[in-house]
This record gives sequence, C-alpha cells and structure tokens, in this order.
Amino acid sequence: MTDRNLPMNSWAADELPREKLLAQGASALSVSELFAILLRSGVGGETALELSRRILADNNNDLNQLARRGVRELMNKYKGVGMAKAAAIVAAMEIGRRRRPETQSIRSVIRSSKDAYQYIRPFIEDLDHEEFWVIYLTHSNQVKGSECLSSGGMDGTVIDVRLLFRSALDVKASYLIVAHNHPGGTLKPSVNDERVTRKIYEGGSLLDIKLYDHIIVGANNYYSFADEGKLNA
Repeated sequence: MTDRNLPMNSWAADELPREKLLAQGASALSVSELFAILLRSGVGGETALELSRRILADNNNDLNQLARRGVRELMNKYKGVGMAKAAAIVAAMEIGRRRRPETQSIRSVIRSSKDAYQYIRPFIEDLDHEEFWVIYLTHSNQVKGSECLSSGGMDGTVIDVRLLFRSALDVKASYLIVAHNHPGGTLKPSVNDERVTRKIYEGGSLLDIKLYDHIIVGANNYYSFADEGKLNA
C-alpha cells in the first residue's frame, strides 16, 4: 500500500497542505499553507507549515511587506531558508505582482488619475526599487498596452524619452500616461521627475501624442501631476 492511499491524517506534516490543495482546491488553503507548499520542507525539526507561519508572522502577515524582501535578505533573516526557498518566495511574490486583476482582462478605460493609479499599482507599489512605466491609450482612453521602460535603484531610474515615443508610435497610441514608484513612500516629485515630465509633455505635443498624466505611486497612495496642474510646469 503506497502513501498515496493513506488517509490525509497519516501523511507527513510537510505534505498535508499539498494534499489539502488536491482534495479541496487552492481557495481552501490559508496563506501559510500555500507558502508551506512553496517551501516544500521544513528544517531542524520545524515543518514547512511552521516555517511559513514564522516568516509571515515576522512580516505582520502582510504579503505586501514580504514582497519587498529580496533573496539575500530572506536567507540572512530566516534560519532554515536557503537559496531555493528564498528564490521560491520571491518568484511567487513577483508572479502575484504581475498578475492583473480580472477586471483588466477586458480592455481598461482610464478617465482619471485614480483609474490610472488603480491600473498601475499592482505592478510597482511593492517594489524595493524604482520602475518607470508607460500606459498607451487609444483616442477613447482605452488601454492599448503598458510596459516597463526602465528599472533602477532606490533613488531613481533613467528614462530614454526617444524609446518611449518610438513605442508609442509603434502601437499607434493617441495618449500616454507615465508612472513610476517611490520605494521610500514619499509622494513628492523630485526635480528630475518634474524635468522628465516636462520633456515628455513637450515631445508629445510635437508628435500629437498627448501626455495625460504622470503618476507617482507610494505606499497606498499616489501623486498626480495632472491633478496638481504640473504637467507642463
């Protein structure tokens, strides 16, 4: 008789979450049980489930907080978490970040700064480094696509405005919204933020591709250049 034929309560502790998933579906599992499946095994007498609970508790059971941790940080901070386990956690967080809400599977329409913020925040809100994104819009404000143009350090990222408009012309965008995050949480635009915004605004005016807004994403909030009247300030 193989282990597969044993009742669930006879399985090893590290295997219980996986069997629960198979029997009841992923939605039946707690976050700690889902993480236990990622970790696969415990260490030093601690089960994978116990290890996952310890990591989550240390991050206040906040997945956004955990998502800000890198591989090396996880390895150094949590005993029993090696390269494979840390990489699995970071990869899972990144997959979750890139997954668009179901409402975005239908072409989104952006009519306000809040719409733009809600669209872009899943991509950049929890990052520990800056990324600069552009959202391409049709003449009726429908999203034609979006992409990350630049990824940098904690203090900023370098933007090639020529590449931005080359992509915009390729997809035949009528309007643009650009966005980037401030990992430190502050929403105040830097001098460089203002300079880049002005440069994109002026370039768009020459090409008849209007810049609608520049959104700065912070911790659960945002700054809109358009709302503040600073698109061409």
